Amino acid sequence: MIALGAGLAAITGIGAGIGIGLATGKAVDAVARQPEAHSKIMTLLLLGCALAEATAIYGMLVAILVIFML
Repeated sequence: MIALGAGLAAITGIGAGIGIGLATGKAVDAVARQPEAHSKIMTLLLLGCALAEATAIYGMLVAILVIFML
Protein backbone atom coordinates (compact mmCIF):
# COMPACT_ATOMS: atom_id res chain seq x y z
CA MET A 1 0.00 0.00 0.00
CA ILE A 2 2.89 2.33 0.73
CA ALA A 3 4.41 1.68 -2.69
CA LEU A 4 1.07 2.48 -4.33
CA GLY A 5 0.89 5.82 -2.52
CA ALA A 6 4.46 6.67 -3.45
CA GLY A 7 3.78 5.75 -7.07
CA LEU A 8 0.72 7.97 -7.19
CA ALA A 9 2.69 10.86 -5.71
CA ALA A 10 5.46 10.35 -8.27
CA ILE A 11 2.98 10.66 -11.16
CA THR A 12 3.22 14.45 -10.78
CA GLY A 13 6.39 14.19 -12.88
CA ILE A 14 4.26 13.26 -15.89
CA GLY A 15 2.18 16.41 -15.56
CA ALA A 16 5.27 18.56 -15.21
CA GLY A 17 6.81 16.99 -18.32
CA ILE A 18 3.69 17.60 -20.36
CA GLY A 19 3.43 21.18 -19.10
CA ILE A 20 7.04 22.00 -19.89
CA GLY A 21 6.71 20.44 -23.34
CA LEU A 22 3.60 22.44 -24.18
CA ALA A 23 5.13 25.66 -22.89
CA THR A 24 8.30 25.13 -24.91
CA GLY A 25 6.32 24.44 -28.06
CA LYS A 26 4.25 27.59 -27.62
CA ALA A 27 7.38 29.65 -26.92
CA VAL A 28 9.03 28.40 -30.12
CA ASP A 29 5.90 29.31 -32.07
CA ALA A 30 5.83 32.76 -30.49
CA VAL A 31 9.51 33.42 -31.26
CA ALA A 32 8.98 32.22 -34.83
CA ARG A 33 6.17 34.76 -35.24
CA GLN A 34 7.87 37.67 -33.43
CA PRO A 35 11.66 37.29 -33.27
CA GLU A 36 12.05 40.75 -31.74
CA ALA A 37 10.24 39.59 -28.57
CA HIS A 38 12.70 36.73 -28.04
CA SER A 39 14.13 37.91 -24.70
CA LYS A 40 10.76 38.59 -23.09
CA ILE A 41 9.32 35.26 -24.28
CA MET A 42 12.33 33.30 -23.04
CA THR A 43 12.18 35.00 -19.64
CA LEU A 44 8.55 34.01 -19.22
CA LEU A 45 9.28 30.50 -20.53
CA LEU A 46 12.02 29.92 -17.98
CA LEU A 47 9.82 31.20 -15.16
CA GLY A 48 6.98 28.90 -16.21
CA CYS A 49 9.27 25.90 -16.59
CA ALA A 50 10.73 26.50 -13.13
CA LEU A 51 7.26 26.56 -11.60
CA ALA A 52 6.22 23.40 -13.47
CA GLU A 53 9.39 21.63 -12.40
CA ALA A 54 8.78 22.67 -8.80
CA THR A 55 5.53 20.70 -8.80
CA ALA A 56 7.43 17.60 -9.96
CA ILE A 57 9.98 18.08 -7.19
CA TYR A 58 7.18 18.43 -4.63
CA GLY A 59 5.64 15.19 -5.90
CA MET A 60 8.97 13.41 -5.61
CA LEU A 61 9.42 14.76 -2.09
CA VAL A 62 5.97 13.53 -1.08
CA ALA A 63 6.73 10.11 -2.56
CA ILE A 64 9.99 9.88 -0.60
CA LEU A 65 8.24 10.97 2.60
CA VAL A 66 5.50 8.38 2.08
CA ILE A 67 8.08 5.63 1.63
CA PHE A 68 10.25 6.50 4.61
CA MET A 69 7.75 7.89 7.12
CA LEU A 70 4.99 5.28 6.83
